[in-house]
Order: sequence, then structure tokens, then C-alpha cells
Amino acid sequence: MDFTEVKSSQVHSVAFDPATKTLAVRFHGKNGPGSLYHYANVSLDKHADFMKAESKGKFLGIHIKAKDDKGNLLHPFKKINESEKP
Repeated sequence: MDFTEVKSSQVHSVAFDPATKTLAVRFHGKNGPGSLYHYANVSLDKHADFMKAESKGKFLGIHIKAKDDKGNLLHPFKKINESEKP
């Protein structure tokens, strides 16, 4: 996936794989790029809305990290350990 840097106080860069519906979000670290998370089941439209959002952090919290009425994550996520070999 190719990452695009975004203007955000929380999010450093974003990538999206439409084939797997995976949204990759890299947060800011102390001195540059930080932790990387993959969010599952993100539609192309939701990715587009995220990229257009004035506040990436707010959009992420409301629309990506959100839970349904049963308390299940709408978009399950995992932190990517980049030091592991694929």
C-alpha cells in the first residue's frame, strides 16, 4: 500500500487497499511517523470521506473506531508490528 501524508495533529499518513477493504493509518510519533494500525471492512466511500474530512482524528474516532449498538467494533483493527518479518 502507498501511504499519503495528511494534515492532522493525530494522523501522520493513510493508505487504503480496496481489494481487502483495509485502511492503514499511521499515527504521529514523537519524532515523525509512529504506530501503524490496520482497520478492516472499510468501504471505498468511507475511505474517500475520511480523506476529505477536515479533522482526520475526529472522523477516525466517530466513523472508524465506532461500535455498533451491541458494542462490537464496526471496523476491527490490529496494531502492526513492523519489526516482524512477513
